[in-house]
Amino acid sequence: MNRLDKKRLPKHIAIIMDGNGRWAQKNRMGRISGHRAGAESVRIIVETCREIGIQYLTLYAFSVENWMRPSREVRALMNLLVQYLEEEAETMIRNDIRLNTIGQIENLPVKVREFLVKTMDATRGCGSMVLSLALSYGARDEIVRAVKKMAQNAVDGKIKAEDISRDLFSNSLDTAGIPDPDLLIRTSGEYRLSNFLLWQSAYSELYFTEVLWPDFRKEHLIEAILDYQNRERRFGLTSEQLTKD
Repeated sequence: MNRLDKKRLPKHIAIIMDGNGRWAQKNRMGRISGHRAGAESVRIIVETCREIGIQYLTLYAFSVENWMRPSREVRALMNLLVQYLEEEAETMIRNDIRLNTIGQIENLPVKVREFLVKTMDATRGCGSMVLSLALSYGARDEIVRAVKKMAQNAVDGKIKAEDISRDLFSNSLDTAGIPDPDLLIRTSGEYRLSNFLLWQSAYSELYFTEVLWPDFRKEHLIEAILDYQNRERRFGLTSEQLTKD
């Protein structure tokens, strides 16, 4: 960790946590055991991000497509989420971490929603880091919801067509108030975004690793951040423009 440039840390890291099922298969276990192992990686990475000084962390925890998985697996994932919230709420408060969610949480089971709301309320005053869990989330659905919201505001006379801008659109998304991710990590060797933060990741640095999520640890996160710090972020400009005084 000493090699990290603390002045060039990504403000916001987003992670597609992939590979629980393959980890379980590799270790001759059931898929649910893979998800349990993945929950431990969540604890470690949240703790590491807080320790390093990352201000925003967004984890792709459950996609809209995940509802199509076997009901037993879905129930297990929901139970693991409740267990995580029960066990980590005090740690979040102690470490000054605010819990946030993006996605259609109204589609989650009542018990899960209750624990989410309870934990978000308990951590509302925390300000050192924001942990966002993407739950029942899909970027395309999020974009459609944002368009509908703006359209309704236009019908209600709150905005005009000429008022629509990038900023207005961004503020209509689930991530309103949260900066776009500087670094987006995907584990398990897959090379796609899988309907995650499509608008917000337009200029994110993408980092792909073969490491399965249950094996992803502090050293792997540090490696990803070091790779990020070795890149030149130009945002459409030239290198000469960036270095020009």
